[in-house]
Amino acid sequence: MGVRASTRAGALVSPGRRPLIAGNWKMYRGGAAGCELADAVRRAVAPGARAEVVVAPPFTALAAVAETVRGATIGVAGQSLHPGTEGAFTGEVSGPMLVECGATWVIVGHSERRQLFGETDANVQAKVAAAAACELVPIACVGETLAEREAGRTLEVVSRQLAAILAADRAGVSLVVAYEPVWAIGTGRVAGPDQAEEVHAALRVQLERHDPALAAATRILYGGSVKPENAAGLLACPNVDGALVGGASLDAAAFAAIVAAAEPG
Repeated sequence: MGVRASTRAGALVSPGRRPLIAGNWKMYRGGAAGCELADAVRRAVAPGARAEVVVAPPFTALAAVAETVRGATIGVAGQSLHPGTEGAFTGEVSGPMLVECGATWVIVGHSERRQLFGETDANVQAKVAAAAACELVPIACVGETLAEREAGRTLEVVSRQLAAILAADRAGVSLVVAYEPVWAIGTGRVAGPDQAEEVHAALRVQLERHDPALAAATRILYGGSVKPENAAGLLACPNVDGALVGGASLDAAAFAAIVAAAEPG
């Protein structure tokens, strides 16, 4: 079932937004394997690529990966963070710890964090603020479940999630939004370009109503089984400013092909 956006697709697009391709390695490629993958990505991605490139390794490999890509035009992201700077929170990682490891980005509110670990809109809002407080750029995720899409609630859900993100105090730190339909994460299913653009355009309108300058500057990524075979079609959409890549980011050649898909045709 489709969703209906109340805006003309592409109406608010700014040509100045640089594409961003972020690879989320999830709970794969720790330690030496992470360094090997980071080195392969460094060698596979063209130095003059139009797209900005970020990789998000597991916490255990974060510092080593940051060292591996030092000097390359590849950013490093944490996969999550705790809202506090320190404390008795066994198993958690703070923003300052990520910065100390060499990260300059952090993924916040990924669908798996929301679905499997119970993160709420309030949690995500607090994490966006915590990221900004230590000058980590948050890649803040929104997305609906299959049941919500089939009930025609896609725009309601993503609008609520984005509203919570926008309510966070970001202290001037930039923001990236990633639309991840939960039903497409790791399933091989993917929203078609028309479906993705419809939601991205609606998110752009919401950003515009909040702050026109923010709407023009904010990159909205698509995430959900992005592969070399479908990347070009998705990235050609006016309001799709890049991709948050899961499984395909574990293959340097496939990831580099997605980065290349962001080049002008």
